[in-house]
Amino acid sequence: MALEICVKAAAGAPDVLGDCPFCQRVLLTLEEKKVPYKMHLVNLSDKPQWFLEISPEGKVPVVKFDEKWVPDSDVIVGILEEKYPEPSLKTPPEFASVGSKIFGAFITFLKSKDANDGSEQALLNELKALDEHLKGQGPFIAGEKITAADLSLGPKLYHLEIALGHFKKWTIPESLTCVHSYLKLVFSRESFVKTNVAKEFVIAGWAPKVNG
Repeated sequence: MALEICVKAAAGAPDVLGDCPFCQRVLLTLEEKKVPYKMHLVNLSDKPQWFLEISPEGKVPVVKFDEKWVPDSDVIVGILEEKYPEPSLKTPPEFASVGSKIFGAFITFLKSKDANDGSEQALLNELKALDEHLKGQGPFIAGEKITAADLSLGPKLYHLEIALGHFKKWTIPESLTCVHSYLKLVFSRESFVKTNVAKEFVIAGWAPKVNG
């Protein structure tokens, strides 16, 4: 039985998977665990009635477990780990928060109009901390094998790289070699390639937030 999942459709391309790192995180988990699934693409700028009935807040991703639609990628990933324990993607608790502040720091910097507000430095500090961690632990957050922490962080770093490159002409410093190796490793995984979103849709997705 394939699991049903509602995910974001791309802006202006309703038949294409859209740029939601939280949706991709769940799709990556399904792919890594080899769980069959059926994807429903939802146009979030014009939400269909059937979707609002199963997700009254209009949020994606939502997944159907035992006839009940469940929102929130944290909750969904937890349920998937319970229902499909093999292969285990559990992140050891001591590594669970590695890189968790990067996405917030990225958004603050992306929206920043003031070069001296410290937002770039704050992001650099988070990326440096990730680099240090990977230097000691690597190649993944918890060592040799991929875990839920990587499946959560990977899509966010993909968005960071594309959006900052496009809107700020900013790139992750070359000196953070472990972060660069990590990106190559995660982005080239079969599960990532399969669930990935074209750059133009990532850019289109962030444009309103940058120009807003």
